[in-house]
Amino acid sequence: MQGTVDGFSYGVFTPIAAFVMACLGSALGLRCVTRSLRAAQSFRPGWLSLGAASIGCGIWTMHFIAMMGFQVRETPISHDVPLTVASLAVAVLVVGAGVFIVGYLGSAPAVLITAGVITGLGVAAMHYLGMAGLSLEGQLHYDTMIVTISVVIAVVAATAALWAAVSVRGFFPSLLASLIMGVAVTAMHYTGMAAVSVHLAGGAPRTGASGDALPSIMFPMLLGPVVFLVLAGVIVMFDPLLILGDGEWNETPARKRGTNRPELTDAPGAARTMPGPPTWTGMGGTANRDAGTPPPEPPRSARW
Repeated sequence: MQGTVDGFSYGVFTPIAAFVMACLGSALGLRCVTRSLRAAQSFRPGWLSLGAASIGCGIWTMHFIAMMGFQVRETPISHDVPLTVASLAVAVLVVGAGVFIVGYLGSAPAVLITAGVITGLGVAAMHYLGMAGLSLEGQLHYDTMIVTISVVIAVVAATAALWAAVSVRGFFPSLLASLIMGVAVTAMHYTGMAAVSVHLAGGAPRTGASGDALPSIMFPMLLGPVVFLVLAGVIVMFDPLLILGDGEWNETPARKRGTNRPELTDAPGAARTMPGPPTWTGMGGTANRDAGTPPPEPPRSARW
């Protein structure tokens, strides 16, 4: 028997809320990845880890909120807690792999494509592992072509997001990039849901392997990632370089150290000129200040 699938049982509330969470996680993650490129080497792993966790939690929360609107009218649905938590771990770890690749190897096309494929596959794996955690009286079947399209959307979205993280400067351009990524990730989710059909089994419907009602396990699982995103947002808000996006943010390290003077500039075919030791200049000539030689006394006529 074919089940009647409804992915919007709460109307537009769940798609809008899911989109907002996807944008929030993407915005925080992309800003953290961008910040890591300007951080000292010792702080880079921390920023990249925070970015990966933000993106992973945002995408997982988006998926979970969207699944609140998923119903099969003929049978109740529950979530298998271990598989659902495992899908969150997969999202954070695999997204983290792609983020660290870009953070340490740069933005060369081959690097971006590799990191984008890994991250996109991680997003898709999170989605379908979460779907495997659904517990209902029946079996889920997928349309292979639509599943393939959803995976392609995830890979393209992840690659574009990583490119934006290493290429886009300024707060508002990064905000636009996070909105685009939110649209792409949400579209990937609902494309994957369009591939689902449910074949009901005989017998009385069951409430799930754990026997818990859906709201009783859904809100506690959502609480942790949402609190983490709030804390990540506080960290980002208290870092002026992440908010301003201009001024010192766009200065090169050489300019910040004051080494962008003309005599230190490496010109093609020209030797690098280093400044000599400081000297005292006066009427009696020059002397090396570092050598400890005092400047010569001026003539008596100049003292009056």
